[in-house]
Amino acid sequence: MTIRRLAVFGATGDLTGRYLLPALAALRAAGRIDDRFTMTGASREEWDGARYRDWAAAQLERHGAALPAEARRAVTASADYRRADVTDPADVGAVVAGDDPVAVYLALPPALFPAAVTALHEAGLPRGSRIVLEKPFGEDLAGAQELNRLLADLVPESAVFRVDHFLAMTTVQNVLGSRLANRVLEPIWNSTHIAEIEIVWDETLALEGRAGYYDHVGALKDMVQNHLLQLLCLVAMEPPISLGERDLRDRKVDVLRSVRLLTDYDVANRTRRARYSSGRCQDREVPAYADEEGVDARRRTETFAEVELELDSWRWAGTRFRLRSGKALGRDRKEVAVRFRSVPHLPFGQDQDVRPNVLRFGLEPESLSLDVTATGARTETLTQLSLTAEMDPPDLPAYGRLLLDVLNGDPALSIRSDEAEEAWRVLEPVLSAWERGLVPLEEYPAGSDGPEPRHATPGRRDDLLHQDAVLPADS
Repeated sequence: MTIRRLAVFGATGDLTGRYLLPALAALRAAGRIDDRFTMTGASREEWDGARYRDWAAAQLERHGAALPAEARRAVTASADYRRADVTDPADVGAVVAGDDPVAVYLALPPALFPAAVTALHEAGLPRGSRIVLEKPFGEDLAGAQELNRLLADLVPESAVFRVDHFLAMTTVQNVLGSRLANRVLEPIWNSTHIAEIEIVWDETLALEGRAGYYDHVGALKDMVQNHLLQLLCLVAMEPPISLGERDLRDRKVDVLRSVRLLTDYDVANRTRRARYSSGRCQDREVPAYADEEGVDARRRTETFAEVELELDSWRWAGTRFRLRSGKALGRDRKEVAVRFRSVPHLPFGQDQDVRPNVLRFGLEPESLSLDVTATGARTETLTQLSLTAEMDPPDLPAYGRLLLDVLNGDPALSIRSDEAEEAWRVLEPVLSAWERGLVPLEEYPAGSDGPEPRHATPGRRDDLLHQDAVLPADS
């Protein structure tokens, strides 16, 4: 059943202005929604419908200027507004009231999810309605479990959409396409041939006015616990029977269940956390994170997080998975890098500089490349080559694809309840150890490559960022 009514709580926030409104305009331009579609925005501001439509038009002009003006005007005209306290059942009921089913989008901080879902339960929803929640789903494992219980009391699991827009990015989908549609890759997609898979989302952007949200979450919860773990699932999953919602999500849960839980010693040696100090990032001066407006330095929120994981499975025993995300870095690097093992024998002489093959899925901008070694201009001289393909632009933005799935009732790219809990299970040991001070909060200058690499431990070969460290004594 297709839903033609959308209610957005948190409708004056950055998420709505930057992503949801342009996504709706893209759907309108593509003919995926029509004049029967309506949107009701709800937030605490004392606005009326006219003022909200003016705000929506300004947001579309800013974030969706490339979309047809007619589509932008149609989305703006379809929008109405109600002032509402998301924790008040009466306010919530007035927003969702009606005979037709409604898709309720909670564009809210995760701390408000339980109260909002409780208010929806007390207010009641029209039959066939759906609930949409932004990541992160809860604030820890216990919170995710309680949130899932509240949702189960309100609507069926098939009507719950825990969305992660990374899953709708075409280049992320291409990870599956490249793996499963090419015979040359799948037979070597295992630990026998792959030494490490690095999943990276490094960005030059700093806080950009998001202290109210980010300072309560940090890089680990904001990026690693959801976006990067989702990429891990797609990279490491066994081939599903189909891309239907059950087959695909079952295989993703298998990956999360296979992640070996980190001990305190592991956390101290295989994770890092840091925050940026003042510096120059590209063409702008960036203040230290602790001095950013709205930041409480006492929270010791990290802006850089890195975690090394291993999977206990036949396919991946012996392969390292490195998940990393940081803000205010010197360059944008957003990719999945699959690093193959070195060849077992090289008949060209021992002084050749031969690097292992690397297959890179560029996430933003979208690209696909393969680093290979070939014979150079002189006989028996090897050279490095990079074979690169640019990807066609997507027909819909990621949020457009997610909203379309919500309206059409296709949950394949949403996060199932058990998957949400398993993702927290993976990182609970890290959160606990960090809270107890077992991993120091380092600093790195804004505009740098991040915290300085750790020194190598004698006798161990580890040519990337992590080296063995000593577990701290009581902090």
